[in-house]
Amino acid sequence: MTDLDAARWLFGSSLAFHIVFAAVGVAMPLLMVLAEWRWQRTGSAVHLELARRWAKGTALLFAVGAVSGTVISFELGLLWPRFMAFAGPIIGMPFSLEGFAFFAEAIFLGIYLYGRDRVSPRLHLLSGALVAVSGALSAFFVTLANAWMNHPAGFALLSGKATGVDPVAAMFPPGWGNQVLHVLLSCYAATGFAVAGIHAWFLRREPGHPFHRAALGIALSVGGAAALLQPLSGDLSAQGVARNQPVKLAAMEGHFHTRRGAPLHLGGLPDSDAAVTRWSLEVPRGLSLLAFHDPGAEVKGLLDFPRDRWPNVRNVHLAFQVMVGLGTALAALSLLGALLWWRGRRVPTQRWYMTALSAAAPAGFLALEAGWLVTEWGRQPFAIREVMRTADAVTPMAHLSLPFWLFLALYLFLGAVTGALLWRQILHAPPAAPEAP
Repeated sequence: MTDLDAARWLFGSSLAFHIVFAAVGVAMPLLMVLAEWRWQRTGSAVHLELARRWAKGTALLFAVGAVSGTVISFELGLLWPRFMAFAGPIIGMPFSLEGFAFFAEAIFLGIYLYGRDRVSPRLHLLSGALVAVSGALSAFFVTLANAWMNHPAGFALLSGKATGVDPVAAMFPPGWGNQVLHVLLSCYAATGFAVAGIHAWFLRREPGHPFHRAALGIALSVGGAAALLQPLSGDLSAQGVARNQPVKLAAMEGHFHTRRGAPLHLGGLPDSDAAVTRWSLEVPRGLSLLAFHDPGAEVKGLLDFPRDRWPNVRNVHLAFQVMVGLGTALAALSLLGALLWWRGRRVPTQRWYMTALSAAAPAGFLALEAGWLVTEWGRQPFAIREVMRTADAVTPMAHLSLPFWLFLALYLFLGAVTGALLWRQILHAPPAAPEAP
């Protein structure tokens, strides 16, 4: 393993671990505050208990996310000092604002956790809502920095140095809105379906349990709505990639030859040496239609670009297929759940549907991880697209293999402990009892 590979694997594993807790930090407070709002509106004791339990889970996951996020902030400076030296003066603003959002989330979470019997119900509900808003803002600002790496703006390049920096233009580069929307929806969909899948597993044995039915109703509403909106967001993102990152689009689709009316490849395995994607199902004119909303539009292939600017085509294509496939499955489950609710006018608890939701519990987070791999792998070999290569951004420090294995062991340990604590919390659900009107 080269030092560049070790740095990428170390930072990538840290990000892959942290992104789960970051996504939960965005979406879980919304579930918590919806349960609180439902209790204040109806007096339902089940929703009060649900809000209390989700608050405890939110606090635990927030703490682990804070630790893993701090590790990433240190790794940015230690592993990628040349990147930070160049990019820091340009995109320092969103990183700073993300810190403010993080502290605001911690403050309001503290008020929510310890102020239930000390502040008015309205103020308590407001503090929970501000936790949800702060979590979303934190993801918003971090995603702006990533959007800048994909489409750098707000500066002029002179002799390899950034001049004429406009921090506002850098903070909102072209395509920032599409990427932010896609990330936020993925957080709500992944967390909503994970929570829904857990409670659906219990409902398979006790279909009438009021606690799990209430939890499923809220989680499926949030996750299902996000999953149904995600394809629309993905369409906007695809158009932005087609305009601004044609090499990435070609890698995502395994598209080697420039042509009009380009087909869409479903599945398959790209062969870069032969410049063909084998064993794929082709949808005629599908890529041109999705990328430009014109079935006859020209789509540039990878062979139009120098080979040293290609990402790893096979990895990008496979990660993209996983993301789209799982996202489509979650959208279909959401639509099916909406139909079942419409027919019965109640939270669906059919055993076969609960089984499907339980199986789909990890799908949202797998799609989220795959989507971030597409974003990061698709930009390679650049850390900042067309400005700085990843090999030029890495630290000159050697012997990074040992820290990688140590951190990997630490993440596995933290993940196991967190999972055990959450599972213990889930198992101790209140006993089934008639809910007060």
